[in-house]
Amino acid sequence: MTAFVDWLNGVVWAPPLVYLCLAAGVFFTIRTRVVQIRQIPAIAKQMFTGTKSDDGVSSFQALTMSLAGRVGTGNIAGVATAIAFGGPGAVLWMWISALLGASTSFVESTLGQIYKEKDKDTGEYRGGPAYYFERAYAHTKAKGLFKVYATAFAVVTVFSMSFMLPGVQANGMTNAMENAWSLPPWVVALAIVIALGFIIVGGVKRIATFAGYVVPFMAVLYILGAIIVAIVNIDQLGEVVSLVVSSAFTTQSAVGAMVGAAVEWGVKRGIYSNEAGQGTGPHAAAAAEVSHPAKQGLVQAGSVYIDTIFVCTATAFMILSTGMYKVFPGGDETAAPVHEGGGRLSESAVVGPAYAQAGFDTVLPGFGASFVAISLAFFAFTTIVAYYYMAETNLKYLLRGVSDRRVSAVLVRFLQLFILVACAYGAVTTAGSAWALGDIGVGLMAWFNIVGILLIQQPVFKVLRDYERQVKEGKDPDFDPRVAGIQGAVFWEQRADGRVADGPEPEPAAVRG
Repeated sequence: MTAFVDWLNGVVWAPPLVYLCLAAGVFFTIRTRVVQIRQIPAIAKQMFTGTKSDDGVSSFQALTMSLAGRVGTGNIAGVATAIAFGGPGAVLWMWISALLGASTSFVESTLGQIYKEKDKDTGEYRGGPAYYFERAYAHTKAKGLFKVYATAFAVVTVFSMSFMLPGVQANGMTNAMENAWSLPPWVVALAIVIALGFIIVGGVKRIATFAGYVVPFMAVLYILGAIIVAIVNIDQLGEVVSLVVSSAFTTQSAVGAMVGAAVEWGVKRGIYSNEAGQGTGPHAAAAAEVSHPAKQGLVQAGSVYIDTIFVCTATAFMILSTGMYKVFPGGDETAAPVHEGGGRLSESAVVGPAYAQAGFDTVLPGFGASFVAISLAFFAFTTIVAYYYMAETNLKYLLRGVSDRRVSAVLVRFLQLFILVACAYGAVTTAGSAWALGDIGVGLMAWFNIVGILLIQQPVFKVLRDYERQVKEGKDPDFDPRVAGIQGAVFWEQRADGRVADGPEPEPAAVRG
């Protein structure tokens, strides 16, 4: 089974996916006229603008929900893994993937808002790739094909978010706590199951409230901790930057990895961390109460920066400036390291949170392991909560045709039980198995989503032009898809007409006819 998982991981994360992610980011950067840089003032403003409603969460809550999914094990263990298998140069490719990925995040999250709808059971906003794949071409002869594509994405996402990905987060928590306090894995597993069960039964509003309090607090606390390390090692700043840049393009193994490995692991772990293009951000974006879809597109573009430029960079500098890392050839931790950072890293330290813990411990001896373990626990737990929300959203999509609400309620309970079991299993399994499954889940979603948004991208650019036109006219942008020349956005048509119904919207008249 392990051999099969490793083989499938290699197939899914073959070089074509790595370069597809980069190419999509370049393409969307050009098509949006570098929106992720041009609109930085608007990005900052929109993060804290707007209020929640009975049906939707605020822009800030949607931001924290998406950050709950983005900021997790990947920001600590993922960065360490990228350095260990791709060399220090992998960090630069993480930055590049974030800069380009911010435009991809804008596109997918704007699509999530354009084609969102109201849940027939709760009245809450729902949306995401499955919804926009179906709606974007619902007025054309290709609607059947895109409906099948949407269903396939929903099935993959339910399985990935409830089984493949939660185990990585739970495993990261287990390893960090075992290293810090020698806690048995089963104790961590039990704690995760109890706490997660309480949160997820409360629905999207409880999830949003929880994320709104926990995510900003822990992200700021972790970055402040990393700043302390940076101040102590400020004399290493120039050397670290030089090492990252030079080793990102080296064709020799002087720092343990050649450019191919740096690109592969930097992009792979970058996407795992910031999730740009994976199709996760649109779920949180669709839940927001905004007057124009582009507003949430901008917010979610900014969330990529927060995740990678701030949190991942904090981890990378903590590891590199203290020299607490080793680089292994071919992604094989059991092989002899081809490069070591120079710090006194324990021989027993495995690739992952232990690198960051050792780095922090050089500044505050005896406290580093606990600080990173606590940070990782909150990051990973909020990510699992976000995974559940996305799994439920896609399950709700698949159940839209089921009229009996009792059936839907029972299946949701089964989903909740499934993710609890997956977390318990991930907490006690090996790190290698957990990461392999997680990579497969991320890769499958990324393949589906990036190919899909490349096919249905046009409405986003119409929305962006509409948004920028209204801003130029001095207005607070308000969206009517008919003015922008967009079909299939039934929710927004009904909103513009002052009539938004509960449940999935009817198909456009052109389709019904």
